[in-house]
Amino acid sequence: MKMTRVFATLVATGTLLLGPVGRAADPIDAAIAQSGRSAADVERDARDHPGEVLHFFGVESGMVVLDLFAGGGYYSALIGNVVGDQGRVHMHNNAAYLSFAAKSLAERLAAGLPANVMRLDAEIGSLGIANASVDLVLMVMSYHDLFYAADDWSVDPTTLFSEVTAALKPGGILAIVDHAAAPGSPITTTETLHRIDESLARADITARGFTYTGSLDLLRNNADDHTLSVFDPAIRGKTDRFVMRFVKAP
Repeated sequence: MKMTRVFATLVATGTLLLGPVGRAADPIDAAIAQSGRSAADVERDARDHPGEVLHFFGVESGMVVLDLFAGGGYYSALIGNVVGDQGRVHMHNNAAYLSFAAKSLAERLAAGLPANVMRLDAEIGSLGIANASVDLVLMVMSYHDLFYAADDWSVDPTTLFSEVTAALKPGGILAIVDHAAAPGSPITTTETLHRIDESLARADITARGFTYTGSLDLLRNNADDHTLSVFDPAIRGKTDRFVMRFVKAP
């Protein structure tokens, strides 16, 4: 009788968090459902489907994750709550991304990050992450930037992949989400539209020693004809996006 009362109290107070058929709640779903998340994050959830994306990439408790070019930290905060006390997230930005995402990042920092999310402000080539210490590297809408150049932006893809490969553990995951260009588009599309052809991206990444292990079509948008810049108000936030998973060869 006493144990029955204790169990009932835990359920009533929400202390016992259960999912379907009595299992403990999935940590990804729990992170997304956590109270206190901003209205901007909840709005982004509806179009980015982070639960399905993070499940696809295999994010789990205890992982060490590098969120490369994290911008305002949307994914860093979520993943921090997923990997828990035994995990860690390196929330990386270089100077250009810090400038681009200044407002959203300031709001994120003011609201507070999970204690296991470590801010990493560094240029590519100077990340300083220990070799074979990372389980997953995440690049969300930033891979195409490796092939873009401007007065305030230049990243050498070879240097970046050298650091990523060294940081990842054998069998570690490289997780890519990016804006799709029309099939067959040249690499210069990254300069004009900030998009990249999915097949070109896949060929490039596999040529750098990674094994392609699958894709997710959840972020596809057939209404996007791939002719507009991703910053055009008519398509911003609604682009056709590809999601690909790679692993580092053991």
